[in-house]
Amino acid sequence: MIMHPDIDPVAISLGPLQIHWYSLMYLMAFACAWFIAMRASQRTWSPVKKTQVEDLIVYGAWGVLLGGRLGYMFFYSFDKWVADPSMLFRLWEGGMSFHGGLLGVILAIYMYARKHRLPFLAVGDFVAPLVPTGLFFGRLGNFIGQELYGRATEGPWAMLFPSDPLQMGRHPSQLYEALLEGLVLFFIVHFYARKPRLFGEVSGVFLIGYGAFRFMVEFVRQPDAQFAGQSALFEAFNWMTRGQTLCVPMILLGLWLLRKSLPLVGKKLKSPA
Repeated sequence: MIMHPDIDPVAISLGPLQIHWYSLMYLMAFACAWFIAMRASQRTWSPVKKTQVEDLIVYGAWGVLLGGRLGYMFFYSFDKWVADPSMLFRLWEGGMSFHGGLLGVILAIYMYARKHRLPFLAVGDFVAPLVPTGLFFGRLGNFIGQELYGRATEGPWAMLFPSDPLQMGRHPSQLYEALLEGLVLFFIVHFYARKPRLFGEVSGVFLIGYGAFRFMVEFVRQPDAQFAGQSALFEAFNWMTRGQTLCVPMILLGLWLLRKSLPLVGKKLKSPA
């Protein structure tokens, strides 16, 4: 059994000021997104120009933070949220949802595209390759914080998390997700986006890739504690988890985008020059 390194969740402490590793992971994610976007904006077919990148990152950051928090409240803690609406603002208690963050980013992309008069799907294709690095750092933050760990296993890779009340060997599912949703998905999407594509294709590859990887990891990831003992724990077909259920529409949408490769006006276009 492998022991978790039990890293102090507080990375920097200056008197009353404490900066957590999870916060630093978010900063690293946005910094990487900015760097990748700056390089991608130099491509001749890029819809986003270099001078527009910072505005895009700001829109995306608000989409991630607001969408992630609202999504967590809606998808995972709706009953508690209704009983105590102030939970939405208690960010220090934790609780962010990728699927909520995705919806927030989609809305941010729509608003950004309207502001700069750009095709919605073209901006979405530009943003898709920026996301996997953020997922990588986010899952590392989960690992350091000893949250979202996996189900029990007796395999040689089983990890003992000090915060686990049952003190049993578990799958380090945060690292599985960091590898698959972060690094592997990063190379897949970037390889596909290295040349001009029809509107929606790059977004489709990202949606399918993330949905498939997350669906697989959910089989070894410990379901959320608030669903323990409830039928919602395995909600669809009596075996799918909440995370898997939310991934299904992502995969279907991704397949549709790859099948159609259409802009929102519904007219097929040639690859951008």
